[in-house]
Amino acid sequence: MLAGAAVTLPTRRVGSLEVSVIGLGCNNFGGRIDSMRTREVVAAALDTGITFFDTADIYGGTRSEQFLGRALGHRRHRVVVATKFGMQIDEDHKGAKPAYVRQALEDSLRRLGTDHIDLYQLHAPDPDTPIADTMAALDEHVRAGKVRQIGCSNFSADQLRQAHAAVADGASRFVSIQNEYSILHRRPEKDVLEVCRETATAFIPYFPLARGLLTGKYHRGQPPPAGSRLAGAGIEQYERLASEANLAAVERLADLATRRGRSVAELAIAWLLARPSVASVIAGATSADQVRANVEAAGWRLTDEELAEVDEVVGPGAVRV
Repeated sequence: MLAGAAVTLPTRRVGSLEVSVIGLGCNNFGGRIDSMRTREVVAAALDTGITFFDTADIYGGTRSEQFLGRALGHRRHRVVVATKFGMQIDEDHKGAKPAYVRQALEDSLRRLGTDHIDLYQLHAPDPDTPIADTMAALDEHVRAGKVRQIGCSNFSADQLRQAHAAVADGASRFVSIQNEYSILHRRPEKDVLEVCRETATAFIPYFPLARGLLTGKYHRGQPPPAGSRLAGAGIEQYERLASEANLAAVERLADLATRRGRSVAELAIAWLLARPSVASVIAGATSADQVRANVEAAGWRLTDEELAEVDEVVGPGAVRV
């Protein structure tokens, strides 16, 4: 498929849900972009065939859910909405105890302006709450019809196994896990992806562009572009992420992509879509153009030769960021 051609997005399964292989990460809503820009980004996503929208109660100081709900409006029934809970909003809003699961869910339903959440995800493990207690509470809300499927995020392989083992017969289990995964961060290949295969758990990668390194915006010997994600990261973090070795690797990947008439960002997303267990790549966007660029990647099916070229740059299991 030629770059610039129209893309019809295929879908994959997350439990009983059918989601577009490119999703929209909504972490910029309420933070880097306001309500009006959010509407533009959401409209572009819908126009390009994206049906999977992923947010969290903590994003944008709780504004992301509000902005997403308003932007979807009457089109809510056309899409799969995923949100997350559990990370600390304030001292009274955090964790995964059963009472808080109920409170967090009701708060998210209100902010999103909906009567159900399609995929409700525990944003991070709660060391103070037995996972069996959390799973039982989540199952209660699935049975009540307020949640369709449940998932987790930032779980290790052992924690994912424990969560599956804690589920009573016939009760809801995690159908997805959302962890960091990109060409420059291949840690899930060491263990989590194996558990996904064993348990038929869908994998949803976040930071698919390696915190922006795989956008092609950053170059050796140059400061980060004004307004870019890493421009606000601080000099120490920027120098660690945009190291000489990392930027050299990105240059090699960009060359691979350019030889095929593609961008390095398209390569990053297409590569993830070629990985086992990956259901959808949720990429954030602050403009309609970024949404359309992300969607272009769905039309590129990497060959075995191209996948091998990527492995020569960054080997399986490697962690560069």
